[in-house]
Amino acid sequence: MMLAAMSDMIPSARHGGTFETSPERKNGEVSKRLRLPQLPAIPAIARTGTPHAINYLTLGVGPHLPCTTGRGGARNHAGRVSHALTMAQIANLRAAARHAARIGLPFTRMLTIHWEAAGMPLAGMAKATGRFIDLLTRWLARNGHRTAWLWVHENGPHKGGHCHMLAHVPAGCVKDLTGKSKRWLRTITGNPYRARVILSKPIGGRLGLEAGNPELHAINLAAALAYLCKGATLEAASQSGLERLEPGGRVIGKRCGTSQNISAKARKAKD
Repeated sequence: MMLAAMSDMIPSARHGGTFETSPERKNGEVSKRLRLPQLPAIPAIARTGTPHAINYLTLGVGPHLPCTTGRGGARNHAGRVSHALTMAQIANLRAAARHAARIGLPFTRMLTIHWEAAGMPLAGMAKATGRFIDLLTRWLARNGHRTAWLWVHENGPHKGGHCHMLAHVPAGCVKDLTGKSKRWLRTITGNPYRARVILSKPIGGRLGLEAGNPELHAINLAAALAYLCKGATLEAASQSGLERLEPGGRVIGKRCGTSQNISAKARKAKD
């Protein structure tokens, strides 16, 4: 499978150059460039003043859930507070990504939901993410598709509470996903949709990359996952070989999660 040999680091050395984001695409695709260009600042979200929680130019490439895949991991607790990802959490996310590819559900899409910009308080972010995943999973199931996913919550004074998510979304469903996502957010928050509250991009910058160029898709996916893990502790970042590190911020409830079909229990059963 495409991620079976995927290293924990971005495997740029195999290609004789440094992989970085293609500025022309701005969506997570890698290209071979020897020098890192000066990058523009990310503008604020309209009407909120909240900066984008994800900068696709600097990626290095381009709970409540009664569904078939399930949420995986420990349950949410309202009093649980954390400020960074641990080594164990990073290892679990990486293993889950590899397993998703092994079972034929490689992550094809990266989504970022700016919950604070959508009007969701920090204490409600975990439940909101769970509800969004529930709606996504049920919608795909009604269209005859399975999915796998993982997510990470972050927070900060300049970007607020938000969720980064990697998910398997079949190419044929992408066209309808934008409209569906906006309606789901209105349902979850009870507020009108605000521009750029949700960002959704294909891994590697184009649909079907996982089938058309599996190796390039794997490289882009490794970099996207590294981006999700950037809010790690210093110790975890060092042990994991992460090259990018940013404060993960205060999060209430689970900090990260996976679908049950790629959880540690599912991986153990498969092995």
